[in-house]
Amino acid sequence: MRSIRYVAAALFAMGVAAPRIAQADTPTLNLFIWSSYITESIIDGFELQCGCKVVETDYDSNAEMAAKLKAGGDSQYDVVVPSSYYVPELTDEGLIQPIDHSQITNFGNLFPKFQNPDYDPGDKYSIPYQWGTTGIVYDPKKIPNPGTGWDVLYDPKVNPNFPFVLPKGEGRDQIASACAYLGYGFNCSQESQWLAAAKLIVETKKRPNFAGFVDETPARDQMKSGLIAVSTAYNGDIATCYADGSCTNLKYYLPSQGTEIWVDTMAIPAHAPNPQLALEFINFILSAHTGADLSNFNEYASPNQASQQYLTGILATQLIVPSADDMKRLQFLAPLRGAQYKLFNQIWTSVLQ
Repeated sequence: MRSIRYVAAALFAMGVAAPRIAQADTPTLNLFIWSSYITESIIDGFELQCGCKVVETDYDSNAEMAAKLKAGGDSQYDVVVPSSYYVPELTDEGLIQPIDHSQITNFGNLFPKFQNPDYDPGDKYSIPYQWGTTGIVYDPKKIPNPGTGWDVLYDPKVNPNFPFVLPKGEGRDQIASACAYLGYGFNCSQESQWLAAAKLIVETKKRPNFAGFVDETPARDQMKSGLIAVSTAYNGDIATCYADGSCTNLKYYLPSQGTEIWVDTMAIPAHAPNPQLALEFINFILSAHTGADLSNFNEYASPNQASQQYLTGILATQLIVPSADDMKRLQFLAPLRGAQYKLFNQIWTSVLQ
């Protein structure tokens, strides 16, 4: 079912006066989410169920999301979708509120391994949405021998000529990948290691074929158009363009030196204008059929155990569900808090200057 906003737009285009909508009487869910991360049919379904409307605003990084919350967005949005390692940072800043689990009747649909995570004990502030991996995507016609690690980004001998990018974001993946390349491990945590990784990235910026800082999803689109030859990528982004045939020439792998497994979550901003509607939305996403519709659209793995029987196609492949060997080198980024968080941000800011 199409939502009323599309009906109104169609009537306007035909020169027919659309019926007035009593906006003050229509509950509104303000959803702040990663771009291209939810299907219109799910939004339409929730609008039909709750008798409300959904206003979607998109972002491309956790840093962008957090900056808007700090600038007053914590009183403008009802649901945000932070990555797992970012949840403690948002709680420390007082930007998200505890979740009333008595209202989340579908919580038991989640796999046990996605309940009570280290980044948010008791799922007090967040509920899993989707999960995936971060790896390398490259064009084998331009870079036939990328190696198996992060070398294709940081060793100029591996890619001396073709344009490449690094993600901007909040710096966690970037510093971690440089640490892994330098032999410190993907979850490096010492100041000296961060500084060495930052120095490597600054040196990388000086290479003539460095095409700038571009976050993963926009970088994928640049890969598809042939503007760049290699970048970091989310596995679901690559699965999507494999499925629609727009990037069958590209290859994706998980670096052997270690890389990230992540969970994106749903959280409610501290001063959300409609927190009850937010709880209803979170519970709606956790239903078996909605959870499956979400993953079938996004091409990301679902943390929803009840959804598994309804998943299709590429979701059963190793690209989405890593092998046992791949899982050994996947790590959750450790949360940073307090002085350590401030120090990391100072180092990353210096890299971007």
